[in-house]
Amino acid sequence: MIQNAGRHERVCYLLRCMLMTVVACLTASDLAFGQWIAKQTGCYADSIIANPNRPTVANPADITQYGVLELEYGWDRFWSEEGSETKSVGGLVKFGMLCDVELRWGTTSFVSLTDASGTHQGFGDNSFGPQIRIYRQTKRVPTLAFGYAIKIPSASAVDGLGTGRVDHQLTFLASKDIRHFHFDFNASQFLIGRPNASGFDRNQQLNLAFSHFIYGGLQVTGEFYGQTQLNQTAPEFASTLWALTYTVLPRLVIDGGFESGLTSGGPHRHAFVGATYSIANLYPGRRRN
Repeated sequence: MIQNAGRHERVCYLLRCMLMTVVACLTASDLAFGQWIAKQTGCYADSIIANPNRPTVANPADITQYGVLELEYGWDRFWSEEGSETKSVGGLVKFGMLCDVELRWGTTSFVSLTDASGTHQGFGDNSFGPQIRIYRQTKRVPTLAFGYAIKIPSASAVDGLGTGRVDHQLTFLASKDIRHFHFDFNASQFLIGRPNASGFDRNQQLNLAFSHFIYGGLQVTGEFYGQTQLNQTAPEFASTLWALTYTVLPRLVIDGGFESGLTSGGPHRHAFVGATYSIANLYPGRRRN
């Protein structure tokens, strides 16, 4: 009995020590997180302003504001040269994790494909990855950034809504304001998983987009882009996109436009509408600097 009582006391002592250790670790981690947040000086903006990646294929090198969660969402309709038609609803969730690091989740919530075999509907693919800004715009040098994205094949390959393979995208981005015009340049390397074989097909894409305010919050946007041949069934192409955007509020921007392929092999016709909304700053102790 005495031995059992002693053993019980030792167990209770060890449990108390473990509990105190866990509490101390949690407290230390909370303090460390607070110190890490505090060291991100000069990051907090005075007010939340949306940073749309829509409606162009090119993305800006500048990232979402520090601590801000931002949502882009829209509707797209594609007409191909072969007569098929694709409709989709999807978006992009962005989070300014650090001053110069943005986390990105691209998703297609719904996609509908109509072709000679009928209409197929379902979920689309998802993509995840960061964008890292390495240089902020100065008088002579543009904002510079690198991005990476991995596609998670969540769309049905059986219904032709996706390939069922993992893809990778590496992108160099540059953005510059010149004489009341804003320019975005992207250069991307794609590694596209082969649907019926192992390995990847590779191709490149170049984008140049520009925008200009024409009246109040109304802005015109244009883009020229193209990509090299991926394989025998996906040739090179060039395309152009034009849109109008309107800043309803600093944190809300709506857009709509049209894309037309300049050569065969790419988007034949493409119409779209959408919006970008900065939801909130998620970091504690948000303050002006």
